[in-house]
Amino acid sequence: TTIFPVAPGETNLFRVINGGMNGELFFSIAFHTMTVVAVDAAYTKPFPTNVIMIAPGQTVDVLVTANQLPGRYYMAARAYASAQGIPFDNTTTTAILQYEGIPCCFGPLAPPPAMPLLPAYNDTFTATAFAAQLRSLNTPAFPAKVPLLVDQNLFFTIGLGLIQCPPTIQCGGPNNTRFAASMNNMSFTLPTKMSILEAHVKGIEGVFTKDFPATPPVVFDYTAQNISRDLWQPIRATKVMPIKFGSVVQIVFQDTNIVAAENHPMHIHGYSFYVLAEGFGNFDPATDTAKFNLIDPPYRNTVAVPVNGWAVIRFHADNP
Repeated sequence: TTIFPVAPGETNLFRVINGGMNGELFFSIAFHTMTVVAVDAAYTKPFPTNVIMIAPGQTVDVLVTANQLPGRYYMAARAYASAQGIPFDNTTTTAILQYEGIPCCFGPLAPPPAMPLLPAYNDTFTATAFAAQLRSLNTPAFPAKVPLLVDQNLFFTIGLGLIQCPPTIQCGGPNNTRFAASMNNMSFTLPTKMSILEAHVKGIEGVFTKDFPATPPVVFDYTAQNISRDLWQPIRATKVMPIKFGSVVQIVFQDTNIVAAENHPMHIHGYSFYVLAEGFGNFDPATDTAKFNLIDPPYRNTVAVPVNGWAVIRFHADNP
């Protein structure tokens, strides 16, 4: 078990990183309050908390003051998994916060470190409450420059799908299918001749097409419990979405219940973006746009789209 030594009375900065692929985590330190000061390398308005929720690819910076009785305290993490019927690893991983100068604490008679009380694996209230507290620092030195005018609006449904395998290959899904991720009913196919970037730079045709749909090809009740099987098989293609350099882009990420609803960590390489709002159910522009935070929304590079919910991000396309 990893041990982090601390001196009594000192304050340390911990950068908590979720290096997993598909599992959100609750994280806590026994008897110690954490002060959140940054997420994804962007400053936030500081706030105290006993637990953080962190999605794959995200980072959370916290200040921890060693102000308890000198001893050994577990810092622990375990899954937050609110999706129904989706298997997950419910084990708890730990490290130890150890005060310097305490007597030797190893051996069969040594008392175990104190363990934090972590939320239940499906505690959506705690996860949502933590996310709701995140705000950009928005000071003169670190302003929140939220773009107010949008040049390109995109609506992406995200979820699972089933792709039929050829008879010569045995796949583990229903009726010899395999699971595939999809966005707007498109499942990405990796080009075989060369990379998309190389084809773009050299102007070579036939590697990809520029017709990725800006909205779902079929509008349906995205979070319904019984979605038509006709929507379960995505189209396999190598498509891109052209974005004009310098434009302001807004994306609504909408989770779907195709096959099963899941949380989806969404990351954009080379960009940070403002997370304007998150919610549950189907995104409704008539009512949900009123929930947008255009003053001090969190500035992240990865957003966790809730199970059977949605998230809205906005960014400047200024990274060529």
